[in-house]
Amino acid sequence: MNLALVRPAGGRRRCGRGLAAFLLIAGLAFAGLDAMPQLGGSLAMAANANPSGLPIPRFVSLRSNEVNLRTGPGLTYPIDWIYKRDGMPVEVIEEFDTWRKIRDWQGTEGWVHQSMLDGKRDFVITGERRTMRLAPEMDARPAARLEPGVVGQLFECDAIWCRAEVQGYRGWLKREWFWGTYPNETF
Repeated sequence: MNLALVRPAGGRRRCGRGLAAFLLIAGLAFAGLDAMPQLGGSLAMAANANPSGLPIPRFVSLRSNEVNLRTGPGLTYPIDWIYKRDGMPVEVIEEFDTWRKIRDWQGTEGWVHQSMLDGKRDFVITGERRTMRLAPEMDARPAARLEPGVVGQLFECDAIWCRAEVQGYRGWLKREWFWGTYPNETF
């Protein structure tokens, strides 16, 4: 399998009493902003804005062989996962400043910095072994056989088939065989 998802040593994050008290006080102070209509309203609008102006949700891919998935949008939040696969497709489901909340093909969610994401369209094979075809037809000659978890790049999709490349092999895949596009999306 080409994908690797690694949990850092130490497992789940732990909060000491000092940090827990700080977070409680900071939370109460932030909650008090609701009592100030001018400041609270504009701050709430800024948090809900879509900083990139791009549609949400949308598919993108990981830009590096090591991408930290954090529990929140910032460097102070603990790392929950480390992705070890350049080009893996992910779905952007939320934005905050320069941080993007993503979901992977297995449903794991967390925050990554926008610099770790690439706009190119990739896919991951799901289910069972799939046959990439030389033409968008079930009886077309095979181009390659792809195991579950294999990642490749998408170039175009119609309602049923997508033109793709995996490790130098080019061909067509039925969109139901992989994760990385929306059901009625064409490009």
